[in-house]
This record gives sequence, structure tokens and C-alpha cells, in this order.
Amino acid sequence: MTSVELSGKVALVTGASRGIGYGVAEALVARGDRVCITGRNEDALKEAVEQLGADRAIYVAGKAHDEAHQAAAVERTMEAFGRVDHLINNAGTNPVFGPIADLDLNVARKVFETNVVSALGFAQRTWHAWQKDNGGAIVNIASVAGLSPSPFIGAYGVSKAAMINLTVQLAHEFAPKVRVNAIAPAVVKTKFAQALYEGREEEAAAAYPLGRLGVPSDIGGAAAFLTSEQSDWVTGQTLVVDGGIFLNAGTG
Repeated sequence: MTSVELSGKVALVTGASRGIGYGVAEALVARGDRVCITGRNEDALKEAVEQLGADRAIYVAGKAHDEAHQAAAVERTMEAFGRVDHLINNAGTNPVFGPIADLDLNVARKVFETNVVSALGFAQRTWHAWQKDNGGAIVNIASVAGLSPSPFIGAYGVSKAAMINLTVQLAHEFAPKVRVNAIAPAVVKTKFAQALYEGREEEAAAAYPLGRLGVPSDIGGAAAFLTSEQSDWVTGQTLVVDGGIFLNAGTG
């Protein structure tokens, strides 16, 4: 992977020790970008950096909603690479499964703090550190849960709807220097989403017109496009990457 010629671009990818975040980091490194990845588990981050290539990747461990961590991640990226062209806000949480009518409001606050407020915090910091004067792109990893009712993961869905609206707010405010888009995946085979398909993957995949669940590289490819010159006239959009599942809407 690290034999690819450097592109000169640098990305900060949050929540990237595994799953979708790692898939995004892998796609960006594969095209020649250097990356800083974040996450809570330092051992997992170290392993991810080894796989990505220590000459192309660094990590900063911490909790996404911690403002000191946000500052440290951006500062470390600037120190190591001298720039931060792209931000991929992937860090997220979904700690509860059940009706939203019975949701503990402290849990709701935690979901919003991690999924929405942290994304805004990282966006503010990359904007002021580099993008305001030099341009770049931001990609927010949302979810199809933010586009329709999402039974039993309602707080998560509401937070992702907020993230989609945050995307258009930032896109409007940060133009013309910085493009801001979102990706809304359906179920992707990760540890995070395991409860949605574990033990019944074939049944779950059968609902998708393309016949399978997503994999992290599906989202990595979409993020690579939205941070490339090929998408230079795209901003404020939410790219649904769902294996065609929305085609089934209204079919009963």
C-alpha cells in the first residue's frame, strides 16, 4: 500500500481503528494520501497504523466528544504533515436498542455529543487550522437511519438526521473554499453494526436488491470520491450507499 506515490494531501479520519473509518483511511492511503486516524483504543490504533504504513499514517487516541482530544488530533496532524486537507467525521456511538419513548435522556445526550457535536468540533478545528485559507473537503458519515424511521435505534437515527443537516449548514458557510458532503450507508458489516445482522446475515442481505450487505471498502470508495477532484462541483449533498435497499420503500 505504501509504495503508491504520495498525493500531497492529508486527511484526518475519526473513529478509524476499524470498520468504516479504517476502510476510509485505507482507501485514502491507497491513492497516496497521508492520514491521521483517531479512536478510543490505542492498541487498535497502533495495529491500524502498522497495516496502513507507519510512513503514511499516525494516530491520536481519545474520545471524539472530548474537546482536548479534538484539538490534539488536529494539532498532531499539522505537526506531522503540515496540513489537513480532508476531514472524515466517522466517530459515532449507538449505545441503546429499544423504543425512543423509553429512552434515557442522558443516553440521548451522549449520542448527540458523540455523533453530532464532535463532528462540528472537528470541523471547526480543521477549518481554522488549514481549510479556511487553503481549501479542502469534509465528509460526514451519516446513515440511512437519518433519512427514514429507524425502529429501536431512534436516537441514533435522529442524530444522523442532525448530521445530515449539519452537512448542509457547513457546506453553505464554508463555501467556496471547502466542500462538505455526507455519506448515508445502510448496514455495513462491522463490529459496530453486528447486532443488525449477526446470525442472520443471509436473511438480512436478501432484503437488498444488490444481494449483499455493505463492507467498509464500499464507504471508503465513496469517501475517496467525495475528497477528490472528480467531485469538485459537489457540495451539500448526502450520497446514499445502501445496496439499493431504499428501492424497496413502499413496496409493502
